[in-house]
Amino acid sequence: MEPTYVSGKPRRWLRLDGGVIFVASIFLFAATHQPWWIYPVLLFVPDIFMIGYLRDTKIGAFSYNVGHSYFLPSLVVLIGWEWHHILPIAVGVIWIGHIGMDRLLGYGLKYDDNFKNTHLGNFAKKKS
Repeated sequence: MEPTYVSGKPRRWLRLDGGVIFVASIFLFAATHQPWWIYPVLLFVPDIFMIGYLRDTKIGAFSYNVGHSYFLPSLVVLIGWEWHHILPIAVGVIWIGHIGMDRLLGYGLKYDDNFKNTHLGNFAKKKS
């Protein structure tokens, strides 16, 4: 079965949502009063979840989607909040920002068949 993609105005809205999340993460990070160098250093760490693609596209899509869904970073933020530790909150906020940035750029959750097939379209093809 061929993947189904979001297109047209809903796709643009989802990308805009990603941009809002990315910008909000920068403001929330500022509220943690952590050193600013942490943000750019950790911003691309979630891409380590692409490592599953070294095995095959099915495992790669699963591991990528685990690391690029809001569940885990939100859990990190909540654990930091519950334990009154600011660093996990900052890390989770950066992670959420990474996901928002990816969505803004059109990189969505992956389908099993090909790294380039995402819920926001095939990013190897021309974007709308």
